[in-house]
Amino acid sequence: MISASRSFLVAMTAAATLSAVSASRLFAQAALDRTLEPTPMAPKPLHVPTWTHTTLANGAELVVTPKRDLPLVSFTINFVGGASQFEPASKAGLSALTTAMMREGTISRTGDQLSDALELLGVGIGVNVGSESGAISFGSTKAKLAPTLDVLMDMLLHPSFPNDALERLRGQTIVNLTQSKDQPPVIAGNVFARVLYGTDHPYGRVQTEESVRSITRDDVVAFHKAYFQPGRAIVTVTGDVDAAAVKTVIEKAFAAWPQGGEKPTFAYPAVPPKAATTIYLVDKPKAAQSVFAIGLVGPPRDNPDYFALQVMNTILGGIFQSRLQHNIREEKGYSYGVNSRFAYGKGPGAFRGGGSMTTAKTDSALIEFMKELRGVQGEKPFTDDELAQGKAALAQSLPSDFASVNATSNAVAALYLQSLPQDYYQTFAAKVNAVTKDDLVRVAKKYIDLDHLDIIIVGDRAVIEEPLRQTRIAPIVRLDIDGKPLPVAVTP
Repeated sequence: MISASRSFLVAMTAAATLSAVSASRLFAQAALDRTLEPTPMAPKPLHVPTWTHTTLANGAELVVTPKRDLPLVSFTINFVGGASQFEPASKAGLSALTTAMMREGTISRTGDQLSDALELLGVGIGVNVGSESGAISFGSTKAKLAPTLDVLMDMLLHPSFPNDALERLRGQTIVNLTQSKDQPPVIAGNVFARVLYGTDHPYGRVQTEESVRSITRDDVVAFHKAYFQPGRAIVTVTGDVDAAAVKTVIEKAFAAWPQGGEKPTFAYPAVPPKAATTIYLVDKPKAAQSVFAIGLVGPPRDNPDYFALQVMNTILGGIFQSRLQHNIREEKGYSYGVNSRFAYGKGPGAFRGGGSMTTAKTDSALIEFMKELRGVQGEKPFTDDELAQGKAALAQSLPSDFASVNATSNAVAALYLQSLPQDYYQTFAAKVNAVTKDDLVRVAKKYIDLDHLDIIIVGDRAVIEEPLRQTRIAPIVRLDIDGKPLPVAVTP
């Protein structure tokens, strides 16, 4: 037991130490010259790892990237193609229901037993199918790789698709869809897709209560069989592994997964003809904010102007210090956040800008938004500082793509899923730095057609419609929350 005198000494010593620390901090604050701009840290160097690429017995590709700083492994089976290629037009939501059902049990395990098996291993297995690719993946310690892979292959090859689980998941999905009808950002996104692409294009389809109700267990079984084929699989393994040894482990696990399938062609139908710039107004009575979704159909990922577009959009609305953000949030205070981006895909992904604006300033926010779009086309010349900042934001973000086993796995997989050159990351900074101010103006004029913009605004029509009309930016067309025209259309 500590004596009273010793306790007193300990307390006095601690107090003296704290006093010394406080004094040191006060001295540092007093000595700090706040008129001098702090020197930024040096950019993190880019270290792109090496990897091996082979083909497995069943036709799947295998990409192994050793990263031995920690005893961790990231394992992913990536699939080329997604809902846009394999989901029937009338069954939007089928891919999401299928992947959810794969977690509900297998022929040899109930859903609870599957969950227990993963909990004992200390891992989780994710399954998803996006618009143009899909994946089934996990991260684990090196020691748990083989047993987790066995569970993954059970989920992949032997899902039981129980009817009761299908009905439960269907019900949950319908509830979520019903709730989303009261969420202006979701409404804006769905209407934006429909206006730009129409329902005949995969990019314009969204799941609805009707499409989800139409999905049967047979549909789920058929989608699973057609989609999860090794002929379109790219397996990426990153972490504390040896390429030859891990290939042996995977070949053993894949023994019951027979050859089949091929990569899709990504052939898309033509998009609807461009219409003159129009404001599409969706009424959300009493909304405190108006949600903007402004854009048009853009270029695919393999566009030669990709790097110039990335730098231009970074300056326009891609970072917190962007022109849109500085004007509409920082100077005017019309919004908490405004941004823009190009959604690159194998097909013509959209350019989209927007955010949530204060209802009373909807018209003013739109005027400023259009001003910034004209600005990048030459009305507001790009400065040397903007160009340097835009390039730095892109180039200096690249090292984080290789900061962990999961990030590294995703970065390497992207090369194969997007058909990028093997030296893409090594040459990225040079291609970004080669972009000029003239390039920025050229691509802004080419890909942001101000005469053919679709301006979707979800907000309180009773408050915002007349002020929007007075801007004379574009005629106004009223739509319902599904993007369908209402009987009455109003022009300026």
